[in-house]
Amino acid sequence: MRDPILNLLGLITKAGKLVNGEERTVEAIRNQNAKVVFIAEDAGASTFKKVTDKASYYEVYLIKKYNKKELSMATGSENRVVLAVTDKGFANKCIDLFEKGK
Repeated sequence: MRDPILNLLGLITKAGKLVNGEERTVEAIRNQNAKVVFIAEDAGASTFKKVTDKASYYEVYLIKKYNKKELSMATGSENRVVLAVTDKGFANKCIDLFEKGK
């Protein structure tokens, strides 16, 4: 069975409630539109630092569980490193599933 969070990311993508890319995600964090952020475990060091620092400063929940390939497959796009969920309901479900899976 596939990971339920990755399945949910596919649904979030189809619903248009996902921002992807480093700059767009950082902007969503700054504008307080990002409710939860995903960053690939294998992201580059500078990207990882920049996104984790912004998420920490703006108190946005950060999930660092998946790699680029998993995030890319879940969203149906290539080379996904950083994603932000902009819908509060979807974000809460992601956080709930992540906390249960710890």
